[in-house]
Amino acid sequence: MERENMVKSVSRALDIITLISLKKSGLGVTEIANQIDINKSSVYRILSTLVQYGYIEQDSETGKYKLGYKFLEISSKLLESIDLRAEARPFLQELENETNEVIHLVVYDQGEVVYIEKLEGNETLRMHSKVGKRAPMHCTSVGKAIMAHLPSSVVLDILERKGMPVHTDKTITDKDVFMKELGQVRQNGYALDLEENEYGITCVAVPIFDHLGKVIAAVSISGPTMRMTNDRLDALKSIMVKTGQAISSRLGHVS
Repeated sequence: MERENMVKSVSRALDIITLISLKKSGLGVTEIANQIDINKSSVYRILSTLVQYGYIEQDSETGKYKLGYKFLEISSKLLESIDLRAEARPFLQELENETNEVIHLVVYDQGEVVYIEKLEGNETLRMHSKVGKRAPMHCTSVGKAIMAHLPSSVVLDILERKGMPVHTDKTITDKDVFMKELGQVRQNGYALDLEENEYGITCVAVPIFDHLGKVIAAVSISGPTMRMTNDRLDALKSIMVKTGQAISSRLGHVS
């Protein structure tokens, strides 16, 4: 019976925390008691305990209760412990199972993308990519997906330092044309590589954002151009956008 009461108290404490989190200006004891149907003395005891541990604080002027800074401390530790590869992998595997194509996860580093995960799919496809390898940003879908969400000054600096070397005759080498394409990528929510990096290979990618809304990575699907028809690309675009949003959400991003 005592254990049941303890669990019930924990449940009530969590309900109170959730309720308070929804009200920016805070809530008083009576307001809380009325909303979750608990007597005021019980609410006060729970609040007093939460205040003691720093999870709730009381405004000295209004007397209302707000979330305490303990939650910031805990959330920062959680965010520090998040492993991008681990969080993304279930979604990457789902993409692989659904499409049977090559799936890439890359991160942005010093004006380039670095492959940190590659799932081969069930279809045969020869690509230069491999985990740990770096690739240019201007001619890859993952690179464009990331660049579209970087400040223009950063993008121009990357293009200045890295140039826009030709990889195929479809590589975009005009800076103005490229900047316009990034605007389109930003609007659409996805980026395409139409044989711009490797002949015979078409890719679609989406950005991944962290808890601060900063673009940190991208995920892509790559397949032979003969298989990646316009109809197939149209079907994959919506799947990819949802995947990017799901992984970003796991990293704490609120869209």
